[in-house]
Amino acid sequence: MGYEAIVIGVSSGGLNALMKILPFLPENYPCPIVVVQHVSPRSDGYWIESMNRTCNLNVKEADEKEKIERGNIYMAPANYHLLVEKDKTFSLSTEARVNFARPSIDVLFGSAADAYGDGLIGLILTGSNSDGAIGLRKIKEEGGLTIVQDPETAESPSMPLYAISASSVDHILPLDEISGFLKGLV
Repeated sequence: MGYEAIVIGVSSGGLNALMKILPFLPENYPCPIVVVQHVSPRSDGYWIESMNRTCNLNVKEADEKEKIERGNIYMAPANYHLLVEKDKTFSLSTEARVNFARPSIDVLFGSAADAYGDGLIGLILTGSNSDGAIGLRKIKEEGGLTIVQDPETAESPSMPLYAISASSVDHILPLDEISGFLKGLV
C-alpha cells in the first residue's frame, strides 16, 4: 500500500510519547506527518523548536494554505483547528472547540481522511479525553490504516481506550514499538 501521509493525535503526556517516536524516523522518511498536540491556547511554540533540534525531519508549525510535503513534521498551531484540504494544503480555523479542544484531533483526522482516503495512516497516542476516536473511525471507514498506542503504555490511557472502543483499529502497539512499525510501513 502506498501511504501518503500520517496524522497523529496526542494530549496529556504527549511530548514524552512524541519524543519516543519522531526523533527515530529517518531524514528520508517518505510521508509527511501532521500532529495535533493539545497545548495551552497561549503556548509560545517553544516545544516545536525543541523537537526540531531533536528530529531528523524538519519540525514546524503548519501555516495557512501551506502545501503538505514529505520531509516535514507539521504541528497544529495553538488555539487553531488544523484542517487538510482536498488539494493537500492546510487551512486553519478558530471555529468552536471540539471535544473541549482547539486544535481538535477529530477535526484534523476527519479532513485528512477526506483528502487522503486509503493513503492515510492515523495514530492515537496518550491523552485524557475522547478526542480522536471519531476521527480515527473516519480514517478506518475511508480505508486508511489505524494505529493506537497500547493503553497500558500510555501516560493517560483515556484517548487510546476511547479510540479502541469507537472502531476496530488495525494495530494496538506499545509506545516503544511504534517508531519501528512506522518505519517498516513505508
